[in-house]
Amino acid sequence: MDHVGTRFIASGENMEYRTEHDLLGEKQIPVNAYWGIHTARSVENFPLSGKPVDLCLAKSLTLVKKACAQANAETGGLSEGKCRVIESACDEIMAGKFDSSFVVDSLAGGAGTSVNMNVNEVIANRALELLGKLKGEYSFLHPIEDVNMHQSTNDVFPTGLRIAAINKIKTLSAAIAALQGAFQQKEKEFNAVVTIGRSELQEAVPFVLGGQFGAFAQGLERDRWRTFKCEERLRVVNIGATVIGTGLGAPRDYIFLVIEKLRALTGLGLSRGENLLDATANQDALCEVAGILKAHAQNLAKIANDLRLLDALGDIELKAIQAGSSLVPGKVNPVICEAVIQAAIVASSECDVAADCVGRGTLQINEFMPVIAKSLLGAIDLLINADKIFLPCVADIKADPDICAQHVEKSLGIISAFVHIIGYDKATALIVEFKGVKNKSVRDFLCDKLGKELVDKTLSAENLMGLGYKNDYRT
Repeated sequence: MDHVGTRFIASGENMEYRTEHDLLGEKQIPVNAYWGIHTARSVENFPLSGKPVDLCLAKSLTLVKKACAQANAETGGLSEGKCRVIESACDEIMAGKFDSSFVVDSLAGGAGTSVNMNVNEVIANRALELLGKLKGEYSFLHPIEDVNMHQSTNDVFPTGLRIAAINKIKTLSAAIAALQGAFQQKEKEFNAVVTIGRSELQEAVPFVLGGQFGAFAQGLERDRWRTFKCEERLRVVNIGATVIGTGLGAPRDYIFLVIEKLRALTGLGLSRGENLLDATANQDALCEVAGILKAHAQNLAKIANDLRLLDALGDIELKAIQAGSSLVPGKVNPVICEAVIQAAIVASSECDVAADCVGRGTLQINEFMPVIAKSLLGAIDLLINADKIFLPCVADIKADPDICAQHVEKSLGIISAFVHIIGYDKATALIVEFKGVKNKSVRDFLCDKLGKELVDKTLSAENLMGLGYKNDYRT
């Protein structure tokens, strides 16, 4: 059975194919596939990561296509009928009906052309169905001439990536805020638990356990604010730039209108770059975002490792969620903290990859947009998931005031709390003297030497967290 531009043939007992054409010749495509010849070649050419393009990116590119169709229809480049079916196809794709049709490898070469064409073909073939036509009957609606009208991969892909990144980062920022709140709750819960602070893994000075959790919360607050501000870095897009930023091949009224359509569809504060040559060639804003994401990854790693140490020391107890050993009965490990650290390491590495690729673009474009997208979006996903699994772990943390008190009573570090009262030399002499004392805690020893009232007052939670002392009590 022959159709204009497409031949349908039977192959085998149960499979039918259509034949599509491109620059290199013909290729058989499964008749039910929504993707076409450009996607098929990409799948054959780039069996690299085994991971298809990020669905959020594919759907963001679809949203860009919808905006372009609206702008082209309003400026007379595209018929109203074609615009309507393209819009309908885009809406269905964004609703998740065709997720399995985005099959291009996330590391496909070509600066994102393979992904762009995968999206174009899925939209076109679904639109053809809506018109009552067969998939592949591109004489009625074409993936390049209609869906990709007045566009280039070089303006569509970076724009779609920024939209995807903004939406994912909004989710990340909310996850960070929730985690910050959990640490703030623990700060309040542990604000009367006096323990010993450590520096270089050695006992140093007494302080309140809640202060440690407040410090964790403060780092996350910075992460939340930085990720929230990422939208400012990402909202400048280069849609309308076409190939290198000159708008070649696109009408001027379309270029000015498409950003308005995209802003309305996304609900984001997007703006077209003032210098589209710059916006197309230079992706340094993505490098900046990668740095912000890496900062959060490093904060997570530091916090998770500190919680492991506090759990090992007995100051806190992490909730047991699974058996820790196939050989040692009763052993429980801090597996959530370890998983968070692993995720942070990988996310941090992905941020490094994205940042490195920003500098590897040449002249008017960046050829490595696919790996930038894979690494940047992958890092965001990892961090979102790490924050989410960390949240219940933090919420279930319990302090052990008795063990904390034992640490305080036995630590020579508590003598440092009296230096401003008795002086450094006298404090040192007390340490030397205590080393010859048997069967007595440091606290009891200090009570004998300095008086219980002074010791209790000096080592109280209120005094230790009072940000210095009010008067000079030196004797």
